Amino acid sequence: MLIRRATLLDGSVVDIRVGHIIEGLAAALPPEPDELVLDAAFGTVIPGLHDHHLHVYSAAAEQDSVRVGPAEVADEVALGTALTSAAPGSDGWIRAVGYHEAVAGSLDRHALDRLGPDSPVRVQHRSGVLWTLNSPGLAALGLADHPDGRLRSADTTWSQTLERRPAAVAEFSARLAGYGVTGVTDATPGLHPADRPTSLRQRVHYLAPGKRILHDDGLDLDELTAWIAERHRAGEPVAVHCVTAAQLVVTIAALQAAGGHPADRIEHAAMVPQDCVADLVELGITVVTQPNFVAERGDQYRTDVPAAEQDQLWRLGTLLSAGVPVALSTDAPFGAADPWAVMRAAVHRRTPRGVVLNPAERISGRRALALFLGDAESPARPRRIAPAEPGDLCLLAGSPQQVIDALDAELVAATVIGGEVVFER
Repeated sequence: MLIRRATLLDGSVVDIRVGHIIEGLAAALPPEPDELVLDAAFGTVIPGLHDHHLHVYSAAAEQDSVRVGPAEVADEVALGTALTSAAPGSDGWIRAVGYHEAVAGSLDRHALDRLGPDSPVRVQHRSGVLWTLNSPGLAALGLADHPDGRLRSADTTWSQTLERRPAAVAEFSARLAGYGVTGVTDATPGLHPADRPTSLRQRVHYLAPGKRILHDDGLDLDELTAWIAERHRAGEPVAVHCVTAAQLVVTIAALQAAGGHPADRIEHAAMVPQDCVADLVELGITVVTQPNFVAERGDQYRTDVPAAEQDQLWRLGTLLSAGVPVALSTDAPFGAADPWAVMRAAVHRRTPRGVVLNPAERISGRRALALFLGDAESPARPRRIAPAEPGDLCLLAGSPQQVIDALDAELVAATVIGGEVVFER
């Protein structure tokens, strides 16, 4: 296909011939016989966005799940109402997401039995690491004798028995295309090749089996070091989930002991103590982070995180200024799936109540956009529109300055993957 009158981020206006790769780039290109021609009308054309950390099946399922976070349900009574009024899905389950202890304290099977219906119920904590199931749900999985119904997401011995829904994946893929997303990195732990979704239009990279989720109550430096070293001996990188400062400190120590791989990653880095920054620089490790959680959960952080530690939350400007390779992602469905909202959060860092959290960590709109332009293998290196680059593009209805000022998904006019239009507004 031929895209005419496209404005690049540097302000130059070109025609772009694109197939599986970008085949030509010039001030003017004549259309070939029967070639699809798309007029960008001087709008901005950028490489397609890559979401560097999300969970495809969970994000697809979240589309028709019950939301039970603090923004949706205020207390235990409201939680019970939300669960009992929900209709079970086609698989017979009521699936609820986004739970936080601020709603009704720590959940277990007995609390859900008291609050919810007789249908199988599973409630996911907003961190994504824990599910709580009621007694009918546990019985449906052959776990009727489980003491508390609290099951970790990374434990595939129970989660693999749940039904996958290809239609929901296709719907989620269409949503991503509407955001200008042409590639994703699926960070779902323990996702076997046979279980990977086939109805996603975007290019997909999988972190499993090199992804590791850590829990503060089970941190083992020697074991983590041995696992990293084993992965590296096989020539494979690691991606370590670090949400707390303790998890990050132990991971840094393990990487220092085991040695690094150029494609190693830290996922999230939600809390980064200042004295860890130099270690990250020395390791040369890429941090994939989500400042959207400031915009989505910032007021709760201001309540839950000690004031003296709040400057550690979702660092971005500090990491970039120090020279740490950084890429952005949504962490959908645990964060909203719109990458443009992530960019705005990186620029403004406003909580839902309008408080600016860690203003020193703000970055420019241009830089925020660039942090979604890397590819799966080099997340922190922005792709360019140039011959032989992948034919994955996002067309925007505005000048480069308008795009950078607004950072709004509504500006996405068309999305192209491998030379094919997969979304057009």
